[in-house]
Amino acid sequence: MKQGWRWYGDRDAISLKEIHQAGVTDVVAALYERKPGEVWPVAEIKARQKKVREAGMTWSVVESVPVHEDIKKRTGDYKKYIANYRKTLENLAKCGIRTVCYNFMPILDWTRSDLAYELPDGSTCLNYNEYEVAAFDLFALRRPNAEKDYDAKTKARAKKLWAKYTPKERKRVEKSILTGLPGTVDDLTPAQFLKELKTYAGIDDAKLRANLYAFLNEISPTLDKCDVDMCIHPDDPPHPIFGLPRVLSTAKDIRQMVKECPSKHVGLTLCTGSLGGSLENDEVAIFKEFAHRVFFCHFRNLEYAEPGVFHESQCHLVGKTNLPELMLAFLKEEKRRGEGIVVRPDHGRLMEIDKGRKCYCGYSYGGRLIGLAELRGLEIGIKAFVKGL
Repeated sequence: MKQGWRWYGDRDAISLKEIHQAGVTDVVAALYERKPGEVWPVAEIKARQKKVREAGMTWSVVESVPVHEDIKKRTGDYKKYIANYRKTLENLAKCGIRTVCYNFMPILDWTRSDLAYELPDGSTCLNYNEYEVAAFDLFALRRPNAEKDYDAKTKARAKKLWAKYTPKERKRVEKSILTGLPGTVDDLTPAQFLKELKTYAGIDDAKLRANLYAFLNEISPTLDKCDVDMCIHPDDPPHPIFGLPRVLSTAKDIRQMVKECPSKHVGLTLCTGSLGGSLENDEVAIFKEFAHRVFFCHFRNLEYAEPGVFHESQCHLVGKTNLPELMLAFLKEEKRRGEGIVVRPDHGRLMEIDKGRKCYCGYSYGGRLIGLAELRGLEIGIKAFVKGL
C-alpha cells in the first residue's frame, strides 16, 4: 500500500512537513488555483512537484482535474474544454504524473447536511441526513416540483424536522450543502444553486451517462498515448439529490462504463465512503469485480443511525464497509500487479489537536493521521498472518 494524503497546496492548514512526518510517501494534490476548463501549464505542475519532492515525498496522484460543467452537459464551449483537458493530461504525463482522479457529479462535488456533527468524545465529523436534505430542498430551496421526488413519509418527516429547527440550525444545513471545495465548486447561495439546477433540465441519468462515455472516449487517445490512468470517483451520495442525475453509484454503473469505454486506462477510484452511502452496495464485491480497473483508493467508513442517516466512523476500520476483508483483497491485487496502489485516508474527524486550525471539511490532520495509522496497522497485520503477500 502506497500511503497517500490529500494536500490542498499552499493554502492548506496542514504543512508538507507534517504530512511527511505522518509516514506519507505519495501526495495527492492538484493545481487548485486553476479553474475548471483551464489548461495546467507544465511550469506550474513542476513547481508544485518540486515542493512535494523537497519535502521528501512524491506527487503521484492528481485529485482532481475538474471536469467543466459544459462537458457534462455537452453544451457551450465543451469542445474547447475537452481539448484543454487533453492538453492538461499531456502536460501531467510530461511531468511523470499518470494517475488522475475526477468525478462527473453535476454542480456539487459531494453533499453532507452537517459538516460538524458532534460525536460522544467531542470530536466532530461529516454527517448525512436524507431528511435534512429533503427539508432544505422542499422548504428552503423550494425547488420547483421537488415534492415529486419524495415519498409521503419523507415529506412528512422533513416538514416536522424543519418546523422545529431554529434559524441557526436551518442555516447550518444550507451552508453544509452549498459549501464548495477548492478547485471544484465555489460556495453557492440558494438562488445561484437554483439557477445552476435549471441548466440540467432535460438531462437525465441516461443522457449524463452518454455524455460521460463520450468524454472518456474522446480523451482516450491521449490516455493511451501518454499512459495516463483516469479513475472516476463514485457519486456521493450514490443516489439522486435535488433532481440531479447520477452516473456512477453502483456496480451496474461501473460495469456499463467499462463496457462503453474500452481503453484500459478508463478506471475507478475505489471510495468506500461514497459507495458505502448506499446500503445496497457491497464495496468488497465491487473491488473484487473491478480490481483490474482500480487505480486509486479512498479508504474510510460510515456508521449508520438508520437507513439514509449516517456519519463518518470514529475508526476507519469499523462501520458499514468490511475493511479487513477489503484490505486482504487489495493486497492480493497489489501482489498480482507487482506494484503498490496509492491509498489515502479520507474524511477524518476534527479533534482537539486541530481545533485552532482552518482545516477544509473532512481534511484535518489528527483525524486522518489516526486513519492512516489504522490502515497501516491493518496492512502489516494481514501481511504478518497471510503467507505470500
